[in-house]
Amino acid sequence: MLQGKKAKGKMSLAPAIMNKQEAKNVLNPLFEKRPKNFSIGRDIQPKRDLTCFVKWHCYIRLNTVTTLVENKKAQLIVTACNRDPIELVVFLLAMCRMMGVPYCIIKGKARLGQLVHKKTCTTVAFTQVNSKDKGALAKLVEAIRTNYHGRYDETSHHMVGNILDLKSVTCIAKLEKAKAKELTTKLG
Repeated sequence: MLQGKKAKGKMSLAPAIMNKQEAKNVLNPLFEKRPKNFSIGRDIQPKRDLTCFVKWHCYIRLNTVTTLVENKKAQLIVTACNRDPIELVVFLLAMCRMMGVPYCIIKGKARLGQLVHKKTCTTVAFTQVNSKDKGALAKLVEAIRTNYHGRYDETSHHMVGNILDLKSVTCIAKLEKAKAKELTTKLG
């Protein structure tokens, strides 16, 4: 009857094995283990991966759009008017005009952000469109070409130039008067 029952509990280890475990447990008292404390003035926190918290520069996303324009893969470029720095917008739009890619400027980064389901967005490049939406894109591109690109030459040639405001005119008149007075003193 005793043979059928299984022994419950732990069996004792052989004495040779116990001596090895006791030797491992003996530690040097100079190097006792203390848990790390990351409070103020205590241990330095370990390095962490902070890439998800980094705000990417606007030119990193703009590089993608620029390469799409250079390769003529973009069908339409939409950019926001309130971008910073403005030189990036001017550069991109000049490149679009040179490569023949249609572009338009809309008011506000927030409006463009609604398109891509984000808070703000500065530039969007349309490369692929569903087949059922191609007709709508073609109408939009045609309207942009007639209103933006077709009128560019007309508006650039008819801009009012060389007209100064009253303050500039009076300043220039003062300078010319001073030069004339100086010239008369030298001669006379």
